[in-house]
Amino acid sequence: MPRCDVCGNDYATSMVVTIPDRMGTFDFECALHAMAPACEHCGCWIIGHGVEAPGDRYLCCANGTTLAGIPEQRITTANSD
Repeated sequence: MPRCDVCGNDYATSMVVTIPDRMGTFDFECALHAMAPACEHCGCWIIGHGVEAPGDRYLCCANGTTLAGIPEQRITTANSD
């Protein structure tokens, strides 16, 4: 069975996650720990869409951008189709 890159456990249901410039084998929780960006304002893992601000800045919500002093017109959501 594949071994998780974070915790080292063997899992029958492990997964390989690939994003630009990174790849790893994980269980679900360890994938979040290793791959999810952290909110610049509160530090939580950004699991959903989140907010991306200029300069590779990531926040969990629009309220966080306000609290971080980022003007609202300079933010984009991940899936704004």
